[in-house]
Amino acid sequence: MSTQTKVHGLPLYHAPAYTEEVSHMSLARLLDTVSSSVPVDWLRGTRPNAIDLSFDLVDEAASRLDRCAPWLAKHFPDTAATHGIIESPIQRAPKLREHVDSIVGHRLKGDLWLKRDDALPISGSIKARGGIHEVLQLAMSIADEIAPGAKDLTSVFDDAAFRSRAARTMIAVGSTGNLGLSIGTVGPELGFPTRVHMSVDAKAWKKQLLRDKGACVIEHEGLFSEAIAAAREETASDAHAYFVDDEYSLGLLAGYAVAALRLRGQLAAASVVVDEYHPLHVYLPCGVGGGPGGVSFGLRYVFGEHVHCHFVEPVASPCMLIGVATGKGHGASCYDYGLSGRTLADGLAVQRPSQLVVDAVSGMVDSFHTVDDQTLLAAVDWFWESEGVFVEPSATAGLTAAWQVDSVRQATHLVWLTGGSLVPKAQREALLSSARNAAKSYVVPIRCRFD
Repeated sequence: MSTQTKVHGLPLYHAPAYTEEVSHMSLARLLDTVSSSVPVDWLRGTRPNAIDLSFDLVDEAASRLDRCAPWLAKHFPDTAATHGIIESPIQRAPKLREHVDSIVGHRLKGDLWLKRDDALPISGSIKARGGIHEVLQLAMSIADEIAPGAKDLTSVFDDAAFRSRAARTMIAVGSTGNLGLSIGTVGPELGFPTRVHMSVDAKAWKKQLLRDKGACVIEHEGLFSEAIAAAREETASDAHAYFVDDEYSLGLLAGYAVAALRLRGQLAAASVVVDEYHPLHVYLPCGVGGGPGGVSFGLRYVFGEHVHCHFVEPVASPCMLIGVATGKGHGASCYDYGLSGRTLADGLAVQRPSQLVVDAVSGMVDSFHTVDDQTLLAAVDWFWESEGVFVEPSATAGLTAAWQVDSVRQATHLVWLTGGSLVPKAQREALLSSARNAAKSYVVPIRCRFD
């Protein structure tokens, strides 16, 4: 069982011991294959029980976001149409399904849908809900001290007393890009000095956009693990600082999970049934694991045993797969298995997984998959040419995994997208050109399956 303490009145997660779940023989074969950068499909049989983490976290996070919606609508015009609700649409993708059918050589059982977090308001990625929720959670804890019981949070957040207090509370975060964009956009808007420690693989345009939003960007030569360690160290000795911890944060996890509550209504509105005979399969790109972990936690709360969650990582940085398979969690690194951690999917270039997700959510994950950069890049073209959807390479990770999962014909397959809408025009055109070339020369890679 985990224990929690509090900083600024907000709960923090501390990891319990985690035990190995794969036999030594199977583990050796799986890790040998992963180490050789061959794409794998690890379809799990019996899933271990997760630690006892209350689903109340999801409802509480949804309530916070609803209370802050008027402030968001006022300060971020792209949420005005939804009255401050941060949500993305779902989209059926029949042309994309037919296209991938022809490439992989067999038909997908069931319908293919997209969850368009590439177009999510404010910061355009799956990270938006969680990052914005955690910043607003901090803001609400300060508002409760300044104006206890206030119902109009917009007035409190925009008041000089709150702004004075926020100006003395520095927020820090380590990021490959997208979490930094969510924290670094909303934090300064609330008056928090915001420092984003970014890894070497983070895109230059994301760093510049953060600076334009008022955040301070600190660049690091190393990858994600070094950036997050630096952010954690910077806040450790400052009693007024607040660290948004992508590896252990309950606030992030709860914010991500809210998406499942909204998805339930969207699927119902589209007449998509989710039950014993019509299972829902959801494919999530995975870096450190916070985003897909939070979404999976929410999905299991909403749909129970009728939902099946699948994590997909680049072949060069499958930290969650390694952490779960070995039982070492955050103690396992991609470097330990000869993997560079470098990938076109910058948002997924992570070396160690979130211990919180390993402990609390990995038992809810039906399968883990890895995907090579050539497939990630070619899929950018497939999305664009078949459905007119532009996404970054990291957003395509979950697509081909759907064809590797056993399902029934009545299944719904939902590929969760992330990142794309904020890419500047020049970078967008260059990426589409590279993706087009990758698609023309694409050869389906050999994959290894582990049951």
